Amino acid sequence: MGIVTTIAPFALALIMLGLGASLTVNDFARVVKKPKEFLVGLVCQLIVLPIVGYLLIIILKTPIELALGVMLIAAAPGGVTSNVLTKFADGDVALSISLTAVTSLISIISVPFVVFLSIDLFDIDYVRKEISMIGISLKMFGVVTVPVIIGMLIRRFADDFIMRNMNIIEKSSIVLFIIVFVAIYIEEWDSIIMFLKTAGTIALTLNVVMMIIGFYVAKIFATGVAQQRCISLECGLQNGTLAVFVGIQLFGQDMTYMVPTAAYALIMMTTSVLFVIFLRKRT
Repeated sequence: MGIVTTIAPFALALIMLGLGASLTVNDFARVVKKPKEFLVGLVCQLIVLPIVGYLLIIILKTPIELALGVMLIAAAPGGVTSNVLTKFADGDVALSISLTAVTSLISIISVPFVVFLSIDLFDIDYVRKEISMIGISLKMFGVVTVPVIIGMLIRRFADDFIMRNMNIIEKSSIVLFIIVFVAIYIEEWDSIIMFLKTAGTIALTLNVVMMIIGFYVAKIFATGVAQQRCISLECGLQNGTLAVFVGIQLFGQDMTYMVPTAAYALIMMTTSVLFVIFLRKRT
């Protein structure tokens, strides 16, 4: 698993740098000016998603060695991919960017909290004992928050250059995401095959259930169809690279937990693309 443990931190930092380069202060100001849809999406991602993940682990009797991997992906914020697919789905791209930005920054607290709470709830004893919640938060700050701030500064002083190359930045983030998970599939193929049915079932269920919940919760509380589509995709597309990074801090070279994360990454891309195609045919 050496390749993944080496490239994941760098890939995550570059992805977050790209996210920061796509942001302006207005993306955060929009949260205050139009808080309703943002709060709906935020609650779905930060609260509902981990709760659904936890309940599915119990209902589907997921093996304990996979449970924390499921909670890792459930705790992860939305990724840059959600912004791109929201655009293709004619969703509210501005809302998508705001949600991704804020949940990514909050993740340095929310992800360690959910992970360590899960360790206690499932009585997990196979994580590295020297790792603390504060330790993971500090490491996440270095590869999540700092690159976002640097990216925003680059956007501030080189706005024209960034805007001309935004498509390249978005595509590069997706390519980096794919590289990390291709490496996982190559290096952990035997484990993935061993747990494919169990991990695939809960990954597919979590993904589909959350997209449905996001869609119908937004239908009740959000203002329009574009916001519905955005929130649904934000609930279904998580930052898998961030989940991988946190997992590396917890498990080192032991990557069994990565199986549900890898399964979810493949499934979420497939279901989300199908969802976008379905939406585009309806409009």
